[in-house]
Amino acid sequence: MIASILAAVVALAAGCDLEHPAGGPGCTRAQVDALPMNAMQVIGTHNSYKSAISPVEMANLKAISPKTAAGLDYSHPPLTEQLNAGARQLELDYVYDPQGGRYASPLGLKLGKDAAQAPYDAAPMMAPGLKVMHVPDIDYRSVCPTFVACLTEVRAWSRAHRDHVPILIIMNLKDDNIPFPGATPLLPFDAKAMDAIDAEIRSVFPESELITPDKVQGKAATLREAVATTGWPKLKAARGKVMFAMDEGPEKTSLYRGARKSLEGRAMFVNVEETSPAAGYITLNEPIELAARIQAAVTAGIIVRTRADADTVEARTNDRARQVAAFASGAQYVSTDYMKPDPRFSSYEAHLPGGGIARLDPRP
Repeated sequence: MIASILAAVVALAAGCDLEHPAGGPGCTRAQVDALPMNAMQVIGTHNSYKSAISPVEMANLKAISPKTAAGLDYSHPPLTEQLNAGARQLELDYVYDPQGGRYASPLGLKLGKDAAQAPYDAAPMMAPGLKVMHVPDIDYRSVCPTFVACLTEVRAWSRAHRDHVPILIIMNLKDDNIPFPGATPLLPFDAKAMDAIDAEIRSVFPESELITPDKVQGKAATLREAVATTGWPKLKAARGKVMFAMDEGPEKTSLYRGARKSLEGRAMFVNVEETSPAAGYITLNEPIELAARIQAAVTAGIIVRTRADADTVEARTNDRARQVAAFASGAQYVSTDYMKPDPRFSSYEAHLPGGGIARLDPRP
């Protein structure tokens, strides 16, 4: 597989934008489309759905835990705006709500008594289905409150931009209860909930617009074997498509896999160890400490997501060391909270080096 990637890129010009090839020497559409999709690198956003905590509720949170408040003090614009700005990886976290209404009255809103200053539309919370939020009761405001609403927005953008390189959507499944009196009890993600996630994905995206484990595995014995040999779809076939990955630990990924050898029939890839039969995607969020592991995973054909910044730390200090390491690592998807700087903190922002939407794996 590595030899085929090298053969495809040998004539490709440095700085070629893989989403919009310039058409000049070494940057034609045919040359770019011959690349496997895992030969690219793009930027994305972390907790892409997150709206700001209201001022009153943020003040209350700072009084209880200044460190927690600082780490949650960021937000993102609507998903369409992020995609227009070049994000090709999004993160959507959600809670399980099969009956509906469980998250319609957040504790933070009640304690803050600021519904007039910071209105909260509870109507989308009433219908059954996955609800998108960061921390229930505390950091619950979202640019798209339901999973289906978020996916519908992404699909609308995708259909209007059919040549985009593949978009990765990663997800955390929130079920850790908040140790605070009056907090909403969260429901665990059981086997039925795992099926519900796939069902909601497929209620919005037809199979023709998805990159699924089955499509990548093909006739290989396992997904891990496929990514190491036949490899990922070429960019020509992957344009205009979306792939999903569960960014969770062994307990939830095992529940999602069930008795499957890899991920047969499932809509999502899962974050598992590189040696697993289901390995095709992995989250390695520390690009400095895990640089060697990221590079080894990429070389082995595994798609990697890492982070350029976290918890507002880099933005507050304008420190770009982690960002530089993230892009140099070769991880295909590098996420940030700062596609635009937050002037309250510094001029810190993250963009794909060299500009453009998608570039070649930068490793020599």
